[in-house]
Amino acid sequence: MATIKLNNGHQMPQVGFGLWKVGNETCADTVYNAIKVGYRLFDGACDYGNEKEAGQGVARAIKEGLVKRSDLFLVSKLWNSFHDGPRVMPIAKKQLEDWGIDYFDLYIVHFPVSLKYVDPAVAYPPGWTAPDGSVQLSNATIQETWTAMETLVDAGLARSIGISNFQGSLILDLLRYARIRPATLQIEHHPYLVQPTLLQLAASEGIAVTAYSSFGPQSFIELDWQKAHDTPVLFEHGVVTGLAGKYGKTPAQILLRWATQRGLAVIPKSNNADRLKQNLEVTGFDLEKGELESISALDRHLRFNNPTDNQRLDKRCFPAQKEVDTSFELHSMYIFSSINYSATENEDELHAIHDIYQCNLFAELFSKRRPTPCKYV
Repeated sequence: MATIKLNNGHQMPQVGFGLWKVGNETCADTVYNAIKVGYRLFDGACDYGNEKEAGQGVARAIKEGLVKRSDLFLVSKLWNSFHDGPRVMPIAKKQLEDWGIDYFDLYIVHFPVSLKYVDPAVAYPPGWTAPDGSVQLSNATIQETWTAMETLVDAGLARSIGISNFQGSLILDLLRYARIRPATLQIEHHPYLVQPTLLQLAASEGIAVTAYSSFGPQSFIELDWQKAHDTPVLFEHGVVTGLAGKYGKTPAQILLRWATQRGLAVIPKSNNADRLKQNLEVTGFDLEKGELESISALDRHLRFNNPTDNQRLDKRCFPAQKEVDTSFELHSMYIFSSINYSATENEDELHAIHDIYQCNLFAELFSKRRPTPCKYV
């Protein structure tokens, strides 16, 4: 099985199984069957609401001798409601108890958004809204949260820690104070949302990237999101189907190979036994350089996992990707600890840039000052 060596020396399987949207009634069997097929990495989260069932599938496979715990790479995530420093370790311990394990191979900050604490006895998983239906932000900083994440490594509760849904400005800020660097960055990544500058930044900083929602709109159609319904299905795009025919692969395998051949990890899911096996077999053939580029050329800067589309969050916190790219490129922003406000004299533009930076969310870094060649092409 192909693996990616993390910046702390641990090996992470390049192809894993994502547990988002796996129902509670089927999750235990799904995990067990995926282990039988050959999956070793399982990507879970508090917010998915199925960690107990995932743990049951793992326990069954271990009990039957299919695998040992050390054979598996189990991933979970810290939800937004537990970003306050003193809340991090207790919730991580609860999640470990739900899984029935002693440590996570990788524990990730799910979103760079801090929400007010919700007692698990009141609502679990708490979701984006408080019990009264409102969105209530916490004053916890990412530095406070990350410092608490580092204590999980110190305590042996997590072997690696990482981040998800972070963009360039926040990553560079985090790297200035991190005692333990993030081992991985998990992002939405598919041919409609390539984010090459962000990938270049991650590569130059030695942060492995895991792509989620590798099939673009397909991952969101079952949620009945209008944006997904309005977007051409990648499985039916001529570029993808043409390559599938040439190589005798499924469109899904072509999309996954486009990611893995460029050095990314992927975490697809399927309830179909044949597709389970097919999705695992995406490192044994190579696309030509021009073919990789033809898939990347489908980029629309189109993000589907935008919480402001479906939650009561200030839309300035999740600006449209293309708007951010354009804004940062026009003003040649080099974001480290401050903004180069002298790049523009327009007051409205200054306020817009300040809002984007202050929100620290989904702002693509314009990083021409980092010439390091990127493996994510």
